[in-house]
Amino acid sequence: MNDTPQLTIDQMRALAVDALEDVKAKDILVMDTSKLSPLFECMIVASGDSNRQVKALANNVREKLKEAGAHVVGMEGEMYGEWVLVDFGNLVVHVMLPPVRDYYNLEQLWGGQKPVSAPGPRPWQA
Repeated sequence: MNDTPQLTIDQMRALAVDALEDVKAKDILVMDTSKLSPLFECMIVASGDSNRQVKALANNVREKLKEAGAHVVGMEGEMYGEWVLVDFGNLVVHVMLPPVRDYYNLEQLWGGQKPVSAPGPRPWQA
């Protein structure tokens, strides 16, 4: 039997944002997806400047929440560090390089507003 108190989604969200800020994530966006999907309640999307930073950001989120008692369902993408997803069940954290984030545009898919980081047109064509 597990005696560890269950973390609320608000506690998990706050811990994840703090962990991202600790490693200097950019453009952190928190989206409530509870009305959009029965699979998870909250999605966080953040950017890192390099593959190494993306991996470090995702790892810090995983470790901070794990220390607090959250169950890590899975982690994908840590080998290359272009897009790393950390799944905690009710909370999903995506950490991406800016070009990957621009290309997949998860914010638009899930109804959030994408932060504007650079003025002007995108440097690539879809």
